Amino acid sequence: MNSRSAPTDAGSLRPGVARVLQSEEAVYGLILVSGMIVVSNSLVGTSINALLTVVVTVFVFFCAHVYAGTLARLAATDGAAGFGPSLVASAKHSLGMLIAAVPPLVVLLLGVTRVFPDDTAIWAALILDTALLAVLGWFAVSRWTVRVWPRILSAVITAGFGVILVALKALIHH
Repeated sequence: MNSRSAPTDAGSLRPGVARVLQSEEAVYGLILVSGMIVVSNSLVGTSINALLTVVVTVFVFFCAHVYAGTLARLAATDGAAGFGPSLVASAKHSLGMLIAAVPPLVVLLLGVTRVFPDDTAIWAALILDTALLAVLGWFAVSRWTVRVWPRILSAVITAGFGVILVALKALIHH
């Protein structure tokens, strides 16, 4: 079965949402969030510190990614694409980075509001990131194959990036 006829598990999602969640930007965004949680926890170790560090860092990386994408589109078209359309196209392409950051930010917000203790919220956000990475890895491969083993392998490899950051946090902070 070729990639055009292969059904996906994300078929129930709207095409735009599925594309955003199955993008390299979404995977990169989650890895960035995990890395920033690990780093922020080494400074103060509070949910508010982690939340602010992640929000600012993801926003700056998103803006830099959009700007670089805009310049690349302009360069590829010798400026014919125009700045505005290139900026909009790059922002749409990079949206996964922002959307992927939302679930772990919600968990950190639960720590800020004292629904969970700080340490619990920070660990939960890291574990959630790792689980989301596995899901994104699974769905990304499901776009081009119905075979289970490539999907599982992709989920394990993608989640592995999160596992490395969880292990780094454990080594640094415990």
